[in-house]
Amino acid sequence: QVQPVESGGGLVQAGGSLRLSCTSSGQPFVGYFMGWFRQAPGKEREFVAARGWIGSTVYYADSVKGRFTISRDYANVHLQMNSLKPEDTAVYYCAAARSSSPVTATAAYDYWGQGTQVTVSS
Repeated sequence: QVQPVESGGGLVQAGGSLRLSCTSSGQPFVGYFMGWFRQAPGKEREFVAARGWIGSTVYYADSVKGRFTISRDYANVHLQMNSLKPEDTAVYYCAAARSSSPVTATAAYDYWGQGTQVTVSS
């Protein structure tokens, strides 16, 4: 089975960029629908971005459209985050799903990473 492991989080000033990566410590993500979620202190985990295999449709939360880009290759899933805002501060999670429906729901994802902290200072 797959086991997502995130990396790339850190502290950045508002307007800056970070690139998160997710790899599997188990079998590769081939055939899995992949998503990124985030959870800020005191808030519920929320959908950020998702996509199927290479060349398939990508999905974004309205709050990150035009600033974040999800990409993937055989072994990794990436989240390029540009023009970061303080409200983007959260723990970011990578998740894998056998089915792509519904893409924005945490319940649709079968495997989760431990998360990586992203902090954006004003």
